[in-house]
Amino acid sequence: MSKKLDQIDTRLLKELQKDATLSQRELADRIGLSQNACWRRLKSLHDEGVLQGSTARIAREKLGLNLVVFVMLRTRHHSAEWLQAFRRHVLTIPEVVDFHRIGGDYDYQLKVVTQDMTSYDKVYQRLIEKVELDSVTSYFAMEAIAEGRPLPI
Repeated sequence: MSKKLDQIDTRLLKELQKDATLSQRELADRIGLSQNACWRRLKSLHDEGVLQGSTARIAREKLGLNLVVFVMLRTRHHSAEWLQAFRRHVLTIPEVVDFHRIGGDYDYQLKVVTQDMTSYDKVYQRLIEKVELDSVTSYFAMEAIAEGRPLPI
């Protein structure tokens, strides 16, 4: 069952999605809470699993990570053993930044972030080396119009 958020929780989460580096005092001031009340709310959101750590958004282009590839996978294998081995294998590939089991024409979708086509080919070779896949289709992003948008809460 999902946690029922009130208006204050929602405002806290919206502010954190904009800037997770805010101090607790700044966050409390923006929401109109005391620092203690803000801390209790944040602790509750962490305890409930709504907040799960905090991360930094990094400009991938500044690090030379200029290629984004959406990889669509189809398999004929659907046993629990195959799925477990496949998940373990994919999660060893650091360039895979998103990994979803999906419905429709494909079974899985990966988002791969890497330097260039040569680097992507190495990821592709690593992906197919240990698990049998029916098809692998790659879509190359030409422009990131919106990435890492806040959740619509």
